Amino acid sequence: MPLEQWFDAHQYHIEIDIGESAVRTLTLRELEIDLESLPLRYGHHRGHPILRERVAKQYPDLSADDILITNGAAEALFSVAAVCLSPGDHVVVEHPNYPSNYEVPRSLGCDVDLFPLRLEERFEPNLQELESRLRPTTRFVSLTHPNNPTGSVLSQGGLEAVLEMVNRNGSRLVYDETYRDLTYSAAAPPAATLSENAVTIASMSKVYGLPGIRIGWIATRDRELLEAILAAREQVSICNSAIGEAVAVGVLDRRDEIVEETRRCIYDNREIVVKWMALQDQLEWVVPEAGVVCFPRLRPGAVRDPESLYRDLVERWKVFVVPGRCFEQDNSFFRIGFGGDREELEAGLSRLGEALREHAGS
Repeated sequence: MPLEQWFDAHQYHIEIDIGESAVRTLTLRELEIDLESLPLRYGHHRGHPILRERVAKQYPDLSADDILITNGAAEALFSVAAVCLSPGDHVVVEHPNYPSNYEVPRSLGCDVDLFPLRLEERFEPNLQELESRLRPTTRFVSLTHPNNPTGSVLSQGGLEAVLEMVNRNGSRLVYDETYRDLTYSAAAPPAATLSENAVTIASMSKVYGLPGIRIGWIATRDRELLEAILAAREQVSICNSAIGEAVAVGVLDRRDEIVEETRRCIYDNREIVVKWMALQDQLEWVVPEAGVVCFPRLRPGAVRDPESLYRDLVERWKVFVVPGRCFEQDNSFFRIGFGGDREELEAGLSRLGEALREHAGS
């Protein structure tokens, strides 16, 4: 996966990270969670009952029996695809997106149809175009909103329209809404609460700054599907980390407090990016409506070789951003993340601006 190769090659060797897609990473000391007496045994295969109850509180009319805890959202995406798809199935995947959404169906021999979000359309899903791509063989539609890397959102009306067309087609909606709590306006209801044909995927990684605990989940009313997914993941990971689940319970017990503090920070950080972008003649963008990432594009002729700019940033300027090619996009796009510390963001944007001026027209 080019995205993860880029991360592994560069993220540990830079000084300033403005490419990450999560909020600032938290520590056990900050969380004040006591793990000293935690038994390090195998856990419940569906996830600890208390954790499933805490997660279910986020989904009106769903219970803990409608939740399956996974090793991050990545395992959730993999398991859903592994259970639902067969060679030759048609899958529509929103693009750009986290690569697992299209790479896993490709690996299973599926016909993967990338449904584009376009900067010229403010990265908003064109629902008429989406419907035109559905076929009798379309097994599921995979959307991510709020979107990573563009920061676009799908309204409640839009989500309901997608569910209607998917239900009519006899397909399923796989909906990654990891950033739902970081929507700047009223968020749409969770997809899993609106239809039995919807599978919601989320995690503790992005909003809570806890990618290291590897805790994600699947929420759906389709319990037969959950049983099939459970059977599949038992062949791979059996259960989740006892430590990760304990940390997740402790954080979700303080969910409202932590999310509110996170929102305050990212609202301020987004304004920093907005003001900085207003001064960048070489870039064009769409202001993100949610989440902690945006996807600016180098204007034509601004830089002769975008890849040289990104490599210069990580190697000489020690600043991390993510090239568009990592999302199978035109490499004039790149991802900026603004979920970290304000000082780091300001320093990273300053160095990025200097690098852009150095590479201008080169």
